[in-house]
Amino acid sequence: MDTLNFLYKTIPGRLLLKLLASRGVSKLCGKFLDSKFSAKLIKGFAKKNNINLDDYQLDGIKSFNEFFRRKIKEGLRPFDMEGSHLCAPCDGLLLAWKIDGQTVIPVKQSQFTIESLLQNKEAAKEFDGGLCLVFRLCVDNYHRYCYADGGKKGPNIFIPGKLHTVRPVALQALPVFAENCREWTRIESPNFGPIVQIEVGAMLVGRIVNHEGQGVAVRGKEKGFFEYGGSTIILLLKKGAAEIDGDILRNSIQGAESAVKMGQKIGQVL
Repeated sequence: MDTLNFLYKTIPGRLLLKLLASRGVSKLCGKFLDSKFSAKLIKGFAKKNNINLDDYQLDGIKSFNEFFRRKIKEGLRPFDMEGSHLCAPCDGLLLAWKIDGQTVIPVKQSQFTIESLLQNKEAAKEFDGGLCLVFRLCVDNYHRYCYADGGKKGPNIFIPGKLHTVRPVALQALPVFAENCREWTRIESPNFGPIVQIEVGAMLVGRIVNHEGQGVAVRGKEKGFFEYGGSTIILLLKKGAAEIDGDILRNSIQGAESAVKMGQKIGQVL
């Protein structure tokens, strides 16, 4: 039995999980990964995860977290600026789910409601019957993310919580997205209507760093970054706002994730 199955599927594992998913443990891990001593982990991590170092700006990196939030070189993540195209705000593995009322019913994974996700009844109701797009970032993905579209932007609303892994074994056992630390904002998109963009932290740090508060979002502009921990970005769209590309929908119906890159078209205005 591997480590994650032990943690999420056995009684002793779940007892240990309460400690590992706590914010206190994550803060301790974060302090080490911010220190110069953590730089020794970089070479082995990059090799194990087949990260092409030639793609990134690496000058001046002195800790593991600086490496994890590394910037990609100019031109390697072009953003499709066609306003009618819905594009991925990050690299990751995408699942597209319809919202039944307010309930999201993922294939083989825990159900959750939009209200539990946002902790705001009024904000959640707007997305009844809409779309929930879940981008799961793996440790080898680029961990910076951008605005899915431009428009008037609300404040960043932080919801404290636990820090479970976002791997499928945890999603099957718990409503992870409604339990983990997360931060969300509402964007008034001229192309898709209101969009909620949510960043979700994960086990062992998963720190969320957003650059801007309330103001104006710019399509394709860097919004922020994650530090160590597999992480997730969720987009909520109103019913009828967009049509997701057929291959992504077919995969999602079968419970299969689609690999996407930041800036890549994933759908279009209906």
